Amino acid sequence: MAKANKTTETEINVTDFINSYVDNDQKKIDSFQLVELMSKWSGKKPKMWGPTIIGFGSYHYKYASGHEGDSMLIGFSPRKAAFSLYITTPTPENQELLDQLGKFKMGKACIYVKKLSDLNLEILEQICRATIENLKSLS
Repeated sequence: MAKANKTTETEINVTDFINSYVDNDQKKIDSFQLVELMSKWSGKKPKMWGPTIIGFGSYHYKYASGHEGDSMLIGFSPRKAAFSLYITTPTPENQELLDQLGKFKMGKACIYVKKLSDLNLEILEQICRATIENLKSLS
């Protein structure tokens, strides 16, 4: 039996989530700025995915194993230690952009950044747009 995805779109209000979950003023400002930027870049309204991820748009995926589901195109989570940015796909073009992005750490499935001012926002936009195009081409 296939496992259900844990991270699915919810009806939680994004603004309410940020105001209640984020306890650092700068992180709150950065969160609302990311909402504005990612909405603009994706052309999609923010939606909560699971309890703590803010996502923009969605796509359907299906693995060779037969597992399939829906996920956000791009998104982020304002975690206590750092923002988790769900924005990158493994392409040679993205690696060149990552080299110019700024101060961050790379995780297995996301980018960790302490504050938005550590990043080059023009490069962040290019990565987000490239990610959206790549994911749309797969679905």
